[in-house]
Amino acid sequence: MRTHTHLDAFGTYLYLAVRRPATLGAAMRLAQTVVRDVDATCSRFRDDSDLSRANAAPGSWVDVDPLLVSAVGVACEAAEATDGLVHPLLGRTLVQLGYDRDFRRLTPATTTLLPGDHGGPLPPSIDSWRAIGLDPEGAIRVPPGTALDLGSTGKAWAADLIAAATEVELGEASLVSVGGDVRISAPDGEPWDVALSEDPFGPVHQSVALTDGGLATSSTRVRRWSHRGVVRHHLLDPRTGRPVDELWRTVTATGPSCVAANTASTAAVVLGASAPAWLASHGVAARLQPAHGSAVTTTGWPAQDDLVTRSAS
Repeated sequence: MRTHTHLDAFGTYLYLAVRRPATLGAAMRLAQTVVRDVDATCSRFRDDSDLSRANAAPGSWVDVDPLLVSAVGVACEAAEATDGLVHPLLGRTLVQLGYDRDFRRLTPATTTLLPGDHGGPLPPSIDSWRAIGLDPEGAIRVPPGTALDLGSTGKAWAADLIAAATEVELGEASLVSVGGDVRISAPDGEPWDVALSEDPFGPVHQSVALTDGGLATSSTRVRRWSHRGVVRHHLLDPRTGRPVDELWRTVTATGPSCVAANTASTAAVVLGASAPAWLASHGVAARLQPAHGSAVTTTGWPAQDDLVTRSAS
């Protein structure tokens, strides 16, 4: 009997693994419920989502599902932890760069991203996220002149939600991966093997064994599209409003949660040359793959395959 399954979710895939085959069905139903609820409230590509309604009325308080308030609160915590490098108000900037629809409907990139050839509009100020209004009872105020986009934290947050739901409802160990953002549910001390790759269907660069917490990968190589003859990717530097220069093509990081791991990996791609020192100062075990050359790792990252990687503190 099967102990794992794949589902379509958020324009990517959701992988769910359990220890006992008998629990897979219940775990899958919980995951599907979370995916449905998150998509209905947090999608930038659904006109009827709570996020789209809030973005359509910047400067005004909009009644929304408390689930969206929670998602935006998590995004603001990521911005706080990174001094705005992981920024939740880049929605308008992404639209102006051509990312205005579900990624599967964009024109695939056919050329290489060239240095200096990916300019874009001016972004909101680096600390503009502090002006987001949040009412835990169910209301949001998007700052005037901006729009929310939860792409930097949304998949990881969904992985954490699914893991929490399966732990509460089933009480048994499981692994959740949303597009490569991984979270362990109800850790039982036994490792889960996780293969690292830039592309879900690409070659495996390394395998690690994760016993708890989260692991996430941020890459400039996956979500790439062509807009007005220029190749773009989805990881923006909020200080410039442009796709980050590809010093690091992929960064994988660990954390006590999937959101924490994803926050670290995204910030590292944006930071560029100073990323290894920043990760080390925050106690994050990570692997950084440059555009050219060999991978760089921080303290705590396994030097060989199958060394157990635990969550960062």
